[in-house]
Amino acid sequence: MLDQSQLDLPFLPFLLATIIKMIAMFTLYMVSVAYTTYAERKISAWIQDRHGPNRVGPFGLFQVLADGVKNFMKEESMPGGVNKPLFIIAPALAFIPALTAWAVIPFAAPLPTPWGRVDMVVADMPIGFLFTLAVTSLGVYGIVLAGWASNNKYALLGGLRASAQMVSYEISMGMATVCVLLVAGNVSLTKIIDQQVFMGWNVLVLSVASFIFLVAAFAETNRVPFDLPEAESELIAGYHAEYSAMKFSMFPISEYANMITASGLFVTLFLGGWDIPLTSWDNFGPFTVGKFTATFAMFVAKVIFLVFFYIWIRWTLPRFRYDQLMSLGWKVMLPTALAYVVIVASAMLGLDMAGLARGKLFGLAMFGLNIVLLIVLFFILDRGRLVSPAASRLDRARLQHLRSQAPSRATLNPKEIR
Repeated sequence: MLDQSQLDLPFLPFLLATIIKMIAMFTLYMVSVAYTTYAERKISAWIQDRHGPNRVGPFGLFQVLADGVKNFMKEESMPGGVNKPLFIIAPALAFIPALTAWAVIPFAAPLPTPWGRVDMVVADMPIGFLFTLAVTSLGVYGIVLAGWASNNKYALLGGLRASAQMVSYEISMGMATVCVLLVAGNVSLTKIIDQQVFMGWNVLVLSVASFIFLVAAFAETNRVPFDLPEAESELIAGYHAEYSAMKFSMFPISEYANMITASGLFVTLFLGGWDIPLTSWDNFGPFTVGKFTATFAMFVAKVIFLVFFYIWIRWTLPRFRYDQLMSLGWKVMLPTALAYVVIVASAMLGLDMAGLARGKLFGLAMFGLNIVLLIVLFFILDRGRLVSPAASRLDRARLQHLRSQAPSRATLNPKEIR
């Protein structure tokens, strides 16, 4: 909670603190994006029992610097038929929205200074949540323009796939976060963190919404199993097929930047933000440097965990088919999100009418409701269609009939096979 007894900063210290926070966040963000690529290669090597980068610097830590120098030194190609202005600006349009969204995400407890309290958010906007949704949705323009401006049919198909995919799952993501706004009663990200301190983390209070948001975040960032815009086996390299050198590198950098931004937003909305679990020591004043350090470390740890989860999923699950992708978004995710908004609103109205104050008991009641809904969703309605690693449109009887008709390879005569 914010300590109202501390005075707000005067204008000049406020301006100086804002500039310092902007520079610090930009530097930390860019370094994190660069070393997320290193983490991707190291974690994938660990999963596949390989070594990964290990030759440039200790443990391969300087491999990121070597790759950056290589990309800057490589010759750039400009195909003849491209729309040059849009072709050049598209990589920047894909990256800038992910960076801008971090301006309103709180990342630590306030820091006391001799001039007053400094809130650990670059711009504490009262509509911070709406700002993140608006800004992050602009990232699709960079991808679509890259596909169209390349004057390449494979790149165009990749751009069209990306736009359809991102628009489809943005709706489900937005509807899932409506439940967060209902529970918090505010669109400020700082107030949403405060609500989770009193009631419990939203990953428990709104479990179904957190699951929908997480799946939609995978689709929004074009990560496996939703990496259809970059399907190498079908579209060569998707929307960045005609790019080279640093312009090409901007698209993977944008993907990792969006991944970190989505992780930070998920932490803020569903994992209590910078709140340290099982203690209220960090939430009340007077604020100290120790509280700032501890809460910042907790926020970073939560984001790192989610980034690891992104990478783990990539090297574990296969890619969806495109029809499965769109069916999941429109036939499953969106109806589920809409129904969940109605259920949450009705449950909150019932608990309010019952006289239950907003607090731990209110959160416990909502947690019990979500457990019931998860059981109904996955074990009664789903019945293995999505949870199962494989699914077929054929009914079980028809599938068994086809299997019985197929000759066993073991019973065939080798001469007949030849």
